[in-house]
Parts: sequence; structure tokens; C-alpha cells
Amino acid sequence: MTPNRIGTAQPTETRPGPEDRPARPGIALTVIAACQLMVVLDATIVNIALPHIQTALGFSTNDLTWVINAYALTFGGLLLLGGRAGDLLGRRRMFITGILAFTLASLLGGFAQEPWQLLAARALQGIGGAIASPTSLALIATTFPEGPERNRAFGVFAAVSAGGGAIGLLAGGMLTDWLNWRWVLFVNVPIGLFIAFLAPRFIKESERHPGRFDLTGALTSTLGMAALVYGFIRASSDGWSDSLTLGSFAAAVLLLLVFVAVERRSAQPITPLRMFADRNRSGTYVMMLSLAAAMFGMFFFIVLFVQNVLHYSPIKAGLAFLPVTVAIVTGAGISSNLLPKLGPKPFMVTGTTLTGLGMAWLTQIDPESSYAGGILGPMLMFGTGMGLNFVTLTLTAVSGVADKESGAASGLLNTTQQVGGALGLSILTTVFGTASRHEATAQVKDFLANGSPEQKAAFLKSHQLPAPWSDAVLAHGIGIAFIAAVALVALAILTAVFVIQVRKSDLEALSGKSAGAAL
Repeated sequence: MTPNRIGTAQPTETRPGPEDRPARPGIALTVIAACQLMVVLDATIVNIALPHIQTALGFSTNDLTWVINAYALTFGGLLLLGGRAGDLLGRRRMFITGILAFTLASLLGGFAQEPWQLLAARALQGIGGAIASPTSLALIATTFPEGPERNRAFGVFAAVSAGGGAIGLLAGGMLTDWLNWRWVLFVNVPIGLFIAFLAPRFIKESERHPGRFDLTGALTSTLGMAALVYGFIRASSDGWSDSLTLGSFAAAVLLLLVFVAVERRSAQPITPLRMFADRNRSGTYVMMLSLAAAMFGMFFFIVLFVQNVLHYSPIKAGLAFLPVTVAIVTGAGISSNLLPKLGPKPFMVTGTTLTGLGMAWLTQIDPESSYAGGILGPMLMFGTGMGLNFVTLTLTAVSGVADKESGAASGLLNTTQQVGGALGLSILTTVFGTASRHEATAQVKDFLANGSPEQKAAFLKSHQLPAPWSDAVLAHGIGIAFIAAVALVALAILTAVFVIQVRKSDLEALSGKSAGAAL
């Protein structure tokens, strides 16, 4: 379990000065921003294509969550290791490696003919993203000199990070509607190859630092969370007494215990456990975990509802989610402007409360719900609450942390977001599966009493309920799953009220050092 020692360079890294400025800084920034856009975009571009992927490859609704979770778990679980690899092996080198891995995975996923092939490709995409994303942010600091030029570069990076989700929703809708679902993956191939071609020509390599890779910590944490997620998803389809369900939970507990033991003994852990010693930081991680769990679930199930029940086209479904993105950006802008005056706690309490109210509103969803009357309002409330929290949680996560550890603190917050989203989606899927099975029993009885002979003949062949009975099953399962999401958000509300104690004065020192960490 001893990490491997690598790297021979000096421990200090020279900050870029005017003489180190890239010959074509605009192209260098474009390359870095394009990488971040591709990684961020991929978190949403696939969502819109989910119903089409489900039909084409024969996924069950429960197993369909792995299309999201396979990416989120490997991306979130290996994010800190990816940043560490850039420090030890050279950031440009790992940047290109991550891009090529992501590109190859996208190509393989686009050609997938079986569910397992797509899931393996999505996991590889997550690995590539975990290498490329943290190194792309670090490359800004090593490529552009401190001052206005670096600040502008960080601004472009932040804009791409914020807008990538919205672009992904639209792009996913257009590609799925005009071509087919495979192009939400194929589109990454030319972009990735273009980035990999330009990077060595316009971005300088960083110095390599001596240090160790905590491979054991990264692998045990990622595999442990994957086993935990699989246990919940398995329970939703096969029950809590199923041997594989119980075995998955047992493996998760064992792997996560090994992870904690390894991190406590490691001189250079991938997850510094001391980060959890501060109550504000620990509370921040709990809040992000809970909120991300609700957000992943909301996107997943509403995508299914608007396309399967409201019969929206992929493009219309993408447009339907744009107001949420606008609400998130608006909430983030409000908190950024008023945070110095009011401090973080009011935004945490208000933001989590709005998010919880939005989720509670969504529990009322039924087959008769319209977009304007039953979905838009709660999504706007949910998005505004999330926006109020994003900047606030990031700044609180790095409050009181030494400059050299601010990257680790914010990176751990990003990891918590991805892993929490995957875990939360699996929990909500378990609730959805149980509720759907019970509702299906009632709907089958009604269908057999009221369905037409043609519908009954088709049902005997496919064992699939036709609309409107299938719509009732889906809507009921979603509504009950959202009740579980409300409980997750309630945990965030309680944490914001009773655990977080950070004050306005605690954030005053962060105006300079958190600019990069907050991205």
C-alpha cells in the first residue's frame, strides 16, 4: 500500500513572468478553455440523449443511471489524483494524456452496441476528464503572469465552466434530434484531437515536482463508492436481501475503511483527512454532497419525464432546461456581489431552503403536469437556490486554509459534488424502482380492465404497459423519488443552520487567493 515515488525536479516552481508569456496567449487560452468546455459539457450533453440511449441499447431505467454515474464516479473519484499527476509528471503532458483518453473513450462510446460497452467508455471518459480538468486550471497559473492577464484568463475559464452546462443541453438536443444519440459522444473526437494537436505548440510544459502517487487511496475510494452505488441500484431491482446487494455493501464498507486507514498513514494522501477537522469545511462538504445528490436526480428524472410523458423532442427538452441554468447563474451572481456585505451564512440558509422548496414542489408531479404549470416554477426555485450556494460553498471550503492547500480544499469540494451526485442518484433510483413496482401492479390491474384488445396483445409480447398507464407509473416513481431528494436537501439546510459558523470577516482574506480555487 506504499505509494510510488516519482519525479526528480526541484520542489519550487517558477512563476511565469513576461518573458515566459506564450508566443500566442490567445491560442493557449483557447486550447485550455476548450478542454474545460468539453469536460463540463459532457456532464449535460448526454442527459438529453438518455431516453434514446435507453431504447437503442435496452437499458432499464435503473441501469440507465450508470450512464451518468460511471462518468461521475471516475471523474470525481480520481480528480485529486489527476491534479497530483500534473504536479509530478508535468501539467502539459498530463493535459494531453487526459484529452487523448477522453477522446478515445468518446469514440468507443459512440460505437457501443451493448450497455456494458457504453458504461466502460463513460468510465474511461471520467478518467480522462479527471486528468485533464485540474491540469487545465493549473496551466492558466503557469502560463499567464500574475496580474490582469491571468485574471482575464481565469474569467474566461469561469465563464466556460458556468456556460458549459447550458451549451451541453442545447448541443445534446440538436445532435440527438438531427443525427442520433451517438453524436453526443462522437462530437468530442474532432475537438479532442484539435486540442491535443495545438497544446504542445502553444502551451509550455511546467516543472515537475518530486512526490508520491497515492494510488491505493484513489483506487480504494473510487471502488468503494462504486460498490456503494451499485448496492443501491441493485437493491432497487432485486431487493435488499439479494446476495449481490449485500455483497456490494459489504465490499463498499471494507474498501472505504481501507481508504481511511491508508489516508491516515500516508505522508502525501490523495485526500488530506485534516481538511475535515474544521467544522465549517466539513459542513460545506456535507452540504455539497446533499445538494449535488438532489441536482443529479432532478436532471435525470425530469429529462425522462419531459421526453417520455410530455413527448418533447430532444431539442425542446434541452431548451426546457435553459431556465434552470439562467437561474443558477443569476443566483451565483447575486451571492458573488453581496457576499462581502452579508457573509456566507445567509446565502447558505436561503439557498438550501429555496432548493428544498423547489424539490418539495416537484414531488407533486403527475401524468397531467404541464411544463409551465408543474415543472418550470419549481426548477427556477431550485436553480436559484443552487446558484446562491455554489460560490458561497467554494469560498467557505477554502476559508482558513493555507495558500498551498487551497487547491486541495476546493478540489475535494469538486470531488464531493461528483461523488455525492452519483451516490444520490443511486439512492433516488432505489426509491424510484420500489415505488414504480408497486404502482405498476395497480396500473396493470386497471389496464387489464380497461385496455383495448390490441393493447393487451402487445402487452403480452413486450410486458411493457402502454400510455397512459406507463406514464402514471413513471410519474408516481419520480414523485416518490423526489420526496427522498427533499430529505437530502433537508440535511443541507440543517447543516447550514446548525453547523456552519463562518463569518463575513473569515472570508475577507480570500479575495486574492481564492480566485483560482473557486473555479
